[in-house]
Amino acid sequence: MTLVAEPQLEKAEAASLRTERIVELVQRQGALAVLGIVLVVGLVAYDNFRSFDNAATILVSAAPAALIALGMTFVIITGGIDLSVGSLYVLGGVLAAWASQYGVAAAFAVPLAACGVFGLVQGLVIAYARLAPFIVTLAGLLGARGLMLALSDEGGTTYLVDPGAFKDFGKGELLGIKYSVYLVVVLFVIGMVALYRTRFGQSVYALGGSEDAARLMGVRIRGTQIKVYVLSGLLAGLAGTINAARLGSGVTVLGTGMELDAIAAVVVGGTLLTGGAGTLGGTIAGVLLLQVIQNLINQDGKITSAWQTVISGAFIALVVVAQTYLARLRRVASG
Repeated sequence: MTLVAEPQLEKAEAASLRTERIVELVQRQGALAVLGIVLVVGLVAYDNFRSFDNAATILVSAAPAALIALGMTFVIITGGIDLSVGSLYVLGGVLAAWASQYGVAAAFAVPLAACGVFGLVQGLVIAYARLAPFIVTLAGLLGARGLMLALSDEGGTTYLVDPGAFKDFGKGELLGIKYSVYLVVVLFVIGMVALYRTRFGQSVYALGGSEDAARLMGVRIRGTQIKVYVLSGLLAGLAGTINAARLGSGVTVLGTGMELDAIAAVVVGGTLLTGGAGTLGGTIAGVLLLQVIQNLINQDGKITSAWQTVISGAFIALVVVAQTYLARLRRVASG
């Protein structure tokens, strides 16, 4: 009996391991696979989609969202959430446009400092007061939006970017691609190194997996929480800064729902909302996938803005359900 049972047990374990690996692969690379399919559909169906200018437009449009999603990935892997990034995005743009009159250094430094302080305060409250990130960052959303309205006379004043190096950065390009896209690529590379190759990155994953286990491993729980929210605030402010340079003004009506778009891109890219798992490569695929879908909808030209929102929402809901199912299937296979 034992001789018969052992091979069967080994086969069951091997099958379970294969299932777990397949599910993990689909969960991590699913967004990239869907992106490939959507790109093929666009290339076949629309002539304008195949143009280099259209590709450049997609990349430029995706740059601010990618920066916000980069910071959000770190936050969500720890098991947290940051709802303030949309307001910090528009606040950063307004501050950058206002500060541009004092030079390019001020145009970058002022919004980064302000948004970094917002992230620091939120991180401190979450880490030491032990309040839910949802509540803390919701308060941050309202606070940042209120500060932006106060600085812009309730949205009635739009600061224009003064001519100079800052405006040149927003309009400049290399090989037909805006400078902001190259900046995003560099920051994602740095982010990957930090997440996969440093002690900080290991702490981020450990905290999201289990706070108690992370504490036993010697992870500085509070320090890690504070760092990810500061990082998220800085990147949201930088996203608003590069957008102000591109538009030539600090537009006050932007940013609404930006936090939800960032969360959607991160989740579509395979990062679990419960924390402990996720990749920046998946986040890039998620950002590009959402941007390409929006571009295809615009290429069609027959779908109203209301139905565009419905389609985007339905797609995100479908992906979240799929991710939840895959996570449950992976737990069953590993258990």
